[in-house]
Amino acid sequence: MASILVIGSGLGGLLAAVRAADAGHHVVLVTKSVLPESNTRYAQGGIAAALFRDDSVDAHVLDTLRAGAGLCEPAAVRVLCEEGPARVRDLIRFGVDFDRDESGVARGLEAAHSRSRVVHAGGDATGAAVEAALVATVRRRASIDVREHTMLVDLVVDGGIVGGARVLGPDNVQRSVEADAVILATGGAGALYTHTTNPSVATGDGVAAAYRAGADVADLEFYQFHPTALAVPGTPLVSEAVRGEGAVLRNLLADRFMLAEHPDAELAPRDVVARAIARQMERQGGAPVRLDATALGRELLETRFPTITTACRAAGLDWAIEAIPVAPAAHYWMGGVATDTWARTSLPGLFAVGEVARTGAHGANRLASNSLLEAAVFADRAVRALGQPWPAGATRTANRPHPPVEFSASSIHGLPDETAIKLPSADANTLVDRPALQQLLWDLAGVHRSGGGLATAAALLAEWTAPEHTSTSVAALEDRNLLGLGRLLVAAALARKESRGAHYRSDFPEPRPELARSVSQTRHDQPLPPVAAQEAIAC
Repeated sequence: MASILVIGSGLGGLLAAVRAADAGHHVVLVTKSVLPESNTRYAQGGIAAALFRDDSVDAHVLDTLRAGAGLCEPAAVRVLCEEGPARVRDLIRFGVDFDRDESGVARGLEAAHSRSRVVHAGGDATGAAVEAALVATVRRRASIDVREHTMLVDLVVDGGIVGGARVLGPDNVQRSVEADAVILATGGAGALYTHTTNPSVATGDGVAAAYRAGADVADLEFYQFHPTALAVPGTPLVSEAVRGEGAVLRNLLADRFMLAEHPDAELAPRDVVARAIARQMERQGGAPVRLDATALGRELLETRFPTITTACRAAGLDWAIEAIPVAPAAHYWMGGVATDTWARTSLPGLFAVGEVARTGAHGANRLASNSLLEAAVFADRAVRALGQPWPAGATRTANRPHPPVEFSASSIHGLPDETAIKLPSADANTLVDRPALQQLLWDLAGVHRSGGGLATAAALLAEWTAPEHTSTSVAALEDRNLLGLGRLLVAAALARKESRGAHYRSDFPEPRPELARSVSQTRHDQPLPPVAAQEAIAC
């Protein structure tokens, strides 16, 4: 029996914890907020899988590769699509009650899918249904020690091997938790941007800690902006499934502008729709575009999309009789901690699953409703790989110690030498301001980018300093992570001198075939001083 530390309580973390417990391991599951709070809980659209007779794994693979804009890892895509149906059936066994119709399990069509293959629960509450079922399953496992209100601070690395993590507990004390293996499942980093569909806990803690520990991260320039968030305070998501059911986008003149943008119109890939909406908003002086779902009828809207209906009502909107205002918002990070097809990172002992990971399954632009699927598939594979020898050559760093370091400079590799840069060191004394950072990234490293804007962003980010790693403030530690991740994202976007998938640069508006490869980033060795008072706890 091994001791396994799982960090994060979305689909990836919960499923990994259950699988590890059922395999006989002792599991400690830590989560920054309460157990049910994660990005998973807010997922609306559903889970894509080749479950139906008129579909196939090969068709799902092709759709995923097409959406990924030439940057997918084919082996990871094949694993995702082949093992996806079995993982959906697992969720059913764990108690997820997917919606049904007269033919059996109901399914929907979403953008860039060639088949209707997206299963959903509670209409547009799929994530909430999945989260609730898995939380209940975790609570029934006596061998899972759940620690809520416990934040990841840094990974503990000795001799190049991850042996636990330093965490900040609810008593505001930092402690080390020892483990034979760590499974990161901390989700994304929507808090990098002013407008996001993510909950406030999505501050990129896992990617930041893994980078500081010496793990490779990759594809951080590829942040997906969901085209249709309701343009009201809180930016609630308006699922892509709404457009799959037939809703259309209109400008302020009521023209359906997507017809001129792409042959698939409203069902074009997300990056295409998001940029088209952003251009329309510029022409309209920043005013949101309108999503017109009135043709669907009140009954369908209220039964199929109860969560969105409630959000509209809370904003004083009735989308059964009027088009609603929508705009893009930061939604999903395709990049993250680089892994192989067994969720293993470049640091032995460290696995990464879900949005924190860059498996290569999404490439430059995630196919709609592949995110929950990826979390389930690779969480299962991570647990199956526990105790197996780390593959030879999987890491450059296994033979030397890597204590955590602060972000200062990033070496970038994977693109030609002329695109590589080094991020300036931040040696000023101005503490990072989160709203200013979010606005800076929204304006200069958001839906539309340019070399000049990104260079300006890099210079401004370099002027801020991060809070101390010894802080006992969750907000301060989050700001530390967001500043470092903002620098890495901007550096990767500067290095990629082309437009591809979710990354668009006005000074390089076309893809360049020779750049169809990943940008990976590694840190320089600069050890942190140890935390003065720590209590080590065995996992």
